[in-house]
Amino acid sequence: MNASKPHAVQDYRIGQAAARSGVSAANIRYYEAQGLIAPAERSESSYRLYSEADVHQLRFIRLCRAMDMSLDEVRTLLALDLRSKADCEAACVTLDEHLSHVRQRLEELRALEADLVALRNGCDGNGPHCRIIEALHRRADVQPLEPLGASPAHRHV
Repeated sequence: MNASKPHAVQDYRIGQAAARSGVSAANIRYYEAQGLIAPAERSESSYRLYSEADVHQLRFIRLCRAMDMSLDEVRTLLALDLRSKADCEAACVTLDEHLSHVRQRLEELRALEADLVALRNGCDGNGPHCRIIEALHRRADVQPLEPLGASPAHRHV
């Protein structure tokens, strides 16, 4: 246990924090570098040490990322105080914006699905050549590189 953290009941090395939080050690280091969690304290032998509060914060980050939130959205939510009315409103705005992005992405995925179904239905596998591959080559000749759906997908990170 690290004596410099008087309120910490338990300090975990990075592997233990990873196991307890479900966040890989590499991602823990990355989240530290991105400022999503405070830099870990160090033991006398220079091991990173994480408190139970750090593990909770890592779980919070993992939960938000599982909902496909960007790092900026996670950063915004982490900075909010759950007891503040103004911060509650900010959390609502953040979630509303994310929900809008998710709905847009769903539309893009539906368009992509329809395009893929049409492409797949263009070939039954019994012809002298594959119409799917032929159609893909035709598209490669005339279209710029973008997803098959109606609009290009924008990764939300």
